[in-house]
Amino acid sequence: MLIRHLPRSLALAAGIFVFAPIAPAQDSAALVNALIRKGILTNQEAEDIRADLVREAAAVIPAPAHGGGKSTDRLSVGMRMQLQYAGLDTDVRGAAFGPVATHHFFTRRMYFTLKAGVGGNWGATMTYDFAGGSYDDAIVEWRPTPDLSFNFGLRKVNVAYEERATSGHLKSIERSGITRYFVESNNGRRLGAASYRIGAFLDGKKELNARTNFVYSAAITDPERNETFTLASSSGDNTNNKLAFWGNAGIAGRLADNGGTWIAGVGAGFLPDQGGLGTANLGKGFDLTLYSVYFDAQIGRYGLMAEYLTADIERGSALANRDAKPAGWFIQPSFLVTDAFELVARYQQLDTDGRGVNLADVVRSAPAGPTMNKFEEWYLGANWYLRGNDLKFQLGALSGKTTETVTGAPAEAKTMGVRSQLQLQF
Repeated sequence: MLIRHLPRSLALAAGIFVFAPIAPAQDSAALVNALIRKGILTNQEAEDIRADLVREAAAVIPAPAHGGGKSTDRLSVGMRMQLQYAGLDTDVRGAAFGPVATHHFFTRRMYFTLKAGVGGNWGATMTYDFAGGSYDDAIVEWRPTPDLSFNFGLRKVNVAYEERATSGHLKSIERSGITRYFVESNNGRRLGAASYRIGAFLDGKKELNARTNFVYSAAITDPERNETFTLASSSGDNTNNKLAFWGNAGIAGRLADNGGTWIAGVGAGFLPDQGGLGTANLGKGFDLTLYSVYFDAQIGRYGLMAEYLTADIERGSALANRDAKPAGWFIQPSFLVTDAFELVARYQQLDTDGRGVNLADVVRSAPAGPTMNKFEEWYLGANWYLRGNDLKFQLGALSGKTTETVTGAPAEAKTMGVRSQLQLQF
């Protein structure tokens, strides 16, 4: 052992650090005093050791977690809590809707996460959301190399960049209305494309040079978006027993001297039987194809994220039973004023090509209003990073509107107000 080759005084001092954490505090103090009396430690050395012991005793040591399986070699527990307030007024004209305001506090997310490994590069992740009574990931993972992973189970497909990004790192409190329209559950207007699916997933990267990687992903899944555990565990029926296919490719890089990072790419998904108008046409032979182009960069104190989403929906328009090709985009610059305080802005615009949208489809917590054809929104916010993303407070103001009814009659619905969020995660 290495300790046998140390000088006698250092060996005894080392023994204190080896055994002191499992000995009572008074025993450690008695041992230090005895070493002083024997002349092995000077008073200054003893004071240094006492200071180290005090720091060790004051440290918060996480409680150990143990897995039930005999092969379990690692187990971790995590949590994400997001508490929000939404104050959104509305001004609706050109339709039989009166002003309705939203003013309430609520729990946005309450995630509980378990991660475990069983050796051989195999592991699993499961997240349950107590706030929504739903889930995030429920996957078995195999990672044969650090640059390649296979997931089996329930997770988000890697198409629609902002949707795939973790909710714990969002700079604008909520994802854009553009993302919501294309990926959240199909209600006859929103598409329900991307996001949560059951299937097999591949994610990887290939080094092009010292600072640039080619990144890629692919997936084969059920075509339906899974909202609940009941849907996720269902085997489906003979009207939708088909597979959806997904792919994403991009370039990710980092600047010299840790000057920043960037990524740009494209993605697409083919969803059989997920087209048509309204939810009654799902599984009736009309297909949906989703496309994404995205860019995200953080260079010094400046950040910029942008994404363009479009889709081809067979018989998806409310006008004359034709196909619909909705398209939308957003751009989101940000600036770190200090290491703890950040300003964020975002502009977004959507044209549903006759499929239709209302305010509640794209602005979370907003009153619905009438169904119209176009949407746009401005957002301005600030983020206070008390402990990075682990503890932060966010505040934002927004002004959005839907315009142009599907039938062509002039109409407009507006919402404006504030939203705030307190997040703690570990």
